[in-house]
Amino acid sequence: MSYLSVTDADREEMLAAIGVSSVEELFEQIPPGVRLGRELDLPPALGEPELARHIEELAARNVHTGAELSFLGAGIYDHYVPSVADVVLSRGEFLTAYTPYQPEMSQGVLQAVFEYQTVICELTGMDVSNASGYDGSTVAADACFVARHVSDRRKIVLAEALNPQVRQVVKTYAPGFGLEVVEVPHRDGVTDADEVVAAASDAAAVFFQQPNFLGNLEPAPDLAEAAREAGALAVAHVDLMSLGVLEAPRAYGCDIALGEGQSAGNWPSYGGPHYGFLAARGEFIRRMPGRIVGETVDADGRRAFVLTLQTREQHIRREKATSNITTNQTLLALAGLAALSWLGPEGLREVGETCMALAQYARERVPLEPAFDAPSFKEVAFRTPIPAVETIRRAREQGVHPGYALGRDYEGLDDVLLVALTEKRTTEDIDRLADVLAEVCK
Repeated sequence: MSYLSVTDADREEMLAAIGVSSVEELFEQIPPGVRLGRELDLPPALGEPELARHIEELAARNVHTGAELSFLGAGIYDHYVPSVADVVLSRGEFLTAYTPYQPEMSQGVLQAVFEYQTVICELTGMDVSNASGYDGSTVAADACFVARHVSDRRKIVLAEALNPQVRQVVKTYAPGFGLEVVEVPHRDGVTDADEVVAAASDAAAVFFQQPNFLGNLEPAPDLAEAAREAGALAVAHVDLMSLGVLEAPRAYGCDIALGEGQSAGNWPSYGGPHYGFLAARGEFIRRMPGRIVGETVDADGRRAFVLTLQTREQHIRREKATSNITTNQTLLALAGLAALSWLGPEGLREVGETCMALAQYARERVPLEPAFDAPSFKEVAFRTPIPAVETIRRAREQGVHPGYALGRDYEGLDDVLLVALTEKRTTEDIDRLADVLAEVCK
């Protein structure tokens, strides 16, 4: 393989330094039963022009939202990403930055993260935010451990209308935390507060999503009150792009707000990577996962920024740690900061109002019955006369991805199609969706 820099002479020199005569001798301790015993079954090597053509052909199999009209959401959304986000991310100071342990070398990165934390706190109404997490699922799992540390209780209550991937990650983490997970089923697309009260007895935390995975607005104040009544923390999984029009989680009584930040400043990117955010009341600051950037002054009295708190197990005793984050998605979180700063409060509200207006237009224009009566933000679930997966298959033949089949995650909803309406869609796009659905659902 001529494009590898290791020559035969290099290989012989390394083997000699190790003290073996051949690669076979180097690997002789590996049992024959687990060794392949033959050359890899690879096609012949390609020249650079042929390889470039082959990669282009593979890439052409992918379909983006500019080529196929997409109403797909279900946790990852096609919101507009302003050019400034990519420009900021391309700056070498951010693009090549590692965790800024040395503040004297990293003031720009630290200040940007500090501003990111400030934006998250302003949107959620919380007192403190961490410097981002891996994604919207793992920050929920981390919040479970925070709740356990705070209350010493061993039960977590999840609303069934919470993102299925979030629920699955929490269930995966739970045995390691020594936690029991209880789910509260949805009722006609929303969560019943009375059922939460009953389920949350002796629970450390109650998790719900606003808007929920089914596209509906939950009775969030009632759910938060139900958690408090049971002595549990109220944890809201929220969409940052909804907070220009929906109430901040702290305002309706939540203790922790978290979620997937992709919708603010990140492309769908085939489902990731993206960034998670987590914010909480001030009393939980020493329990929060990851790290927090703080503001201080240097020896000359000038404004300065440092990594103030780090609750990961590499920095403090393992039994006290609430996170094993070694790095995070700071670069992608800063894209979120750039996008949200570009929008500003009025822009964020305009995006939210546009999404709600488009969702209402879709309810009126699409020739299908809404699956639920609850109000929605930017996603509407429709009943299809044929299985939703078949509706999707037929619509895609006409260049339209009509949405997400909720039957993939919820029993009894095989005939429900979840349609996402972001500000990038137009009324003309919805008209086309309506015409295609009218044809393929015959």
